[in-house]
Amino acid sequence: MFRLYAINHAFLLEQEGIHVSLAADFTIDRLFAAADPIAFATAAFAAGRPVSAPTPAEDLGVLIQSQEVWAAGVTYQRSKSARVAESRDAGGGTFYDRVYEAPRPELFFKATPHRVAAPGAGVRIRSDSKWNVPEPELTLAINATGRIFGYTIGNDMSSRDIEGENPLYLPQAKVYDRSAALGPCLVITGELPGPATVIALEILRDGAAVFTGETTLAALKRPLPSLVEWLFRDNSFPRGCYLMTGTGVIPPDTFTLRRGDQIRITIAPVGTLVNTVL
Repeated sequence: MFRLYAINHAFLLEQEGIHVSLAADFTIDRLFAAADPIAFATAAFAAGRPVSAPTPAEDLGVLIQSQEVWAAGVTYQRSKSARVAESRDAGGGTFYDRVYEAPRPELFFKATPHRVAAPGAGVRIRSDSKWNVPEPELTLAINATGRIFGYTIGNDMSSRDIEGENPLYLPQAKVYDRSAALGPCLVITGELPGPATVIALEILRDGAAVFTGETTLAALKRPLPSLVEWLFRDNSFPRGCYLMTGTGVIPPDTFTLRRGDQIRITIAPVGTLVNTVL
């Protein structure tokens, strides 16, 4: 297993506590386009220059270049319940019940690279929305041929009132500038995280926790490879893609994000993704 970081416009790989700086020709596009990304990372690590571990003060970049970010919805019971409740008045509640049980998952486009915030950077809430939440999600790294070769943490920022008003407004509720964040590193491995993997969310306001919650991948209804298989049906990703796999942690209906809130999402062994609402 490797952990890949973007630090000060360079790339660093870590394995078992050993850190190396990668050659200048290493790019995210080359990694995602490789037929065997794990072998590609192994060779890059062997050719790397040993360096010390990064410090907290160093700026982390987002590990994306030409990749699209997609997302799966209604993959947890908690997510289904929240979507049914928020859209009931609009007559869309049964949509979410039906997709939760259907063979075909809900998949939607989430972000292009310029819409994705780096670790430590700001994420945004829509100016025309009054009910906004982060959605903490295990996010898969998938190469051009549909192979899952790693994972990271994703924050799927969502405007619940816009989606709740009408399910057809989903793109506006989900896709806007800095509506997503990824990081703090990309775990490169051939082993998918197990059912006991914990996804934890903490939201701080003025330094105090205003929401905490967690779930595990055991609550995920759909197998991870199945989501990828559906995404790649009649679709191509020449430089690979990221896929957020849905959320099982949603703050109560009385909660909405405010500017200045700090969002902290933790999944081991990725670490903690921290972003502040602009």
